[in-house]
Amino acid sequence: MSIFRRLRASGPRLRPELDDVQLGRVRRQLQSTGRLGVDDVQIDQVERLLQEAGADWDRRGHRFAVLAEAAAPSAFARSWRRRRQRSTDALVFDAWVELVRGRQAGRMEDARAAADQCYRAADAEPADPGPWVVLLAMLRLIRAESREVFAVWSEVAARDPWNREACLQMLRYLSPEECGSRSGQLDFVDSLRASMPPAAPVVGVELTALVDEYARTTAKGGVEGLMARRQWTHVRATGALDAALNVWPRQGRLRHAAALADLNLLAYALVQAGRVREAGETFQAIGDTVTAWPWSLDGDPLQRFAYWQAKGLA
Repeated sequence: MSIFRRLRASGPRLRPELDDVQLGRVRRQLQSTGRLGVDDVQIDQVERLLQEAGADWDRRGHRFAVLAEAAAPSAFARSWRRRRQRSTDALVFDAWVELVRGRQAGRMEDARAAADQCYRAADAEPADPGPWVVLLAMLRLIRAESREVFAVWSEVAARDPWNREACLQMLRYLSPEECGSRSGQLDFVDSLRASMPPAAPVVGVELTALVDEYARTTAKGGVEGLMARRQWTHVRATGALDAALNVWPRQGRLRHAAALADLNLLAYALVQAGRVREAGETFQAIGDTVTAWPWSLDGDPLQRFAYWQAKGLA
């Protein structure tokens, strides 16, 4: 049996690193840090992984986010910062980890100190959008005033206008659940769509907004919740699904670091829209790499994905 067949036989798996094999290897090593302690070899591996991405801000951002989640339970970030006091990556990573912990706790332990690290890193590496992306996410978490949020968003956009993480942070900040409204979200999506390249890392933002709206309506329950699927028949929704179906599943069309996450998003949206038969090519492109969101909206993500993938490929 080939390696490919063995991997497929193992069934779907949650892989935060998606198809970044090197990232997955370092992520798993970081997860063992709490038991084994921090050493220079681990620090060297993380530094090298981030440096290899060079000025590919999309890839660097994806790696920072995944590794920060893995390192959050341990003292790795603080140890790295103490041992590499001149490293801007260590500063940004420590801030990322504090952000992850803040999300888990619902509040930042010391938002001012984490923000200061971002500003120091931004001063040291003016072209890098990374420190501004972390700062934007922190401002969203603490429900900062829109004036502050948009000022930081402008800093990100000036360096990397199609930064996926930053755009998703803005999308959620502008949601009715947080500091905005549905119309504000749609205006933001329209502003991106008007000028973004067809295969930019932010291609999934509109579909994310539509899935968020669907989940929001479903959660209300009652008649409105039962009728939520009608949202997928509206012109905006059908247009977004049709456009994605024509491009995303084709090999080589999506090249950004989180392409598999956007394919998971598309497959989920097609399922909710009752277009399961059309989702076959998308499920095939995904393979066995599952993202927790949005499948977790309906229960266990692995179970829901496996169920619908079997139907889509039947």
